[in-house]
Amino acid sequence: MPRRVSVLGAAGFGGALAARLLHVHPSFELVAVTARSNVGRRLDDLYPRYRVPLVLEELDLDRHADVDAAVVAYPHGAAAPVVSALVEREVRVVDLSADFRLRDAAIYREWYREHLAPELLEDAVYGLPELYRHALSGADLVANPGCYPTATLLALAPLARAGLIADVVIDAKSGASGAGRTATQKTQFVAVDENVNAYGVPRHRHTPEIEQELAALGADLRVTFTPHLLPLDQGELVSCYVTVTRDVNAAELEALYVDAYDAEPFVELAALPPGVRDVRETNFCRISVHRDERTGRVIVFGAIDNLWKGAASQAVQNLNLMFGLPEGEGIS
Repeated sequence: MPRRVSVLGAAGFGGALAARLLHVHPSFELVAVTARSNVGRRLDDLYPRYRVPLVLEELDLDRHADVDAAVVAYPHGAAAPVVSALVEREVRVVDLSADFRLRDAAIYREWYREHLAPELLEDAVYGLPELYRHALSGADLVANPGCYPTATLLALAPLARAGLIADVVIDAKSGASGAGRTATQKTQFVAVDENVNAYGVPRHRHTPEIEQELAALGADLRVTFTPHLLPLDQGELVSCYVTVTRDVNAAELEALYVDAYDAEPFVELAALPPGVRDVRETNFCRISVHRDERTGRVIVFGAIDNLWKGAASQAVQNLNLMFGLPEGEGIS
């Protein structure tokens, strides 16, 4: 019998795509979509290409929490109270916001705001399956990673585990959809077309998330992370420039990455640096690692679709693991 699921916040890019994936998923039944705007409109009117014939409703927990699971696609701060109410009603949750990614409430306060449900932080599982697959199995609350941390952590995890990262500079680039559906001066067409801009300098909110997870892998350090906005609708590329703790040759690098990812269903290793078209509208992360013979640095590239592996399809991947389903069901 299909598991019943709601998507809360389905008017945004990530929530709408999650609704589409769950609507056609063989083991989930999408029973409701809610929104804080566009209430009363059908989702297939707002996003015709997704073909989800459900009306966006105002959130009513008495009705919308009568499900097995929910994907919460609210902004940070707004998500925590809703997630808390769902967990209290024994609904299993994948949260797409930043509210449960950081394990320390004080760090969350420093980078975001006062946390509104800190008692749940220790129960949340960080939803990067390639690192936390065992913990995700049967989890009740999953914090879906940010798009930049997803690509960055997958690119750097083998080096971090091997104790090879002395320092790293992360140059990240994303399509305009990464900024969300509500257009701002920076994301309007006239601002992004024929242009590239850095933003979030020098304190982007994904920085502590990346540092937290690198530390968990054994690389406790401060990173330099600078994102850029590209004139694309979706897609993301991170270029990581690593100062290594010791000399490492190309053969050792290849062995590290093959050992880490050869059995991973959604990580591809490539000889050449990837482009965002290589992974568009897929749940794949495509990685390429290189040694700079002249400087001794290691350069790692990671490409994902920021709306798919960086948000919605990874949320479905996590739901599959939470319910003991084949990991790639509905997203392969």
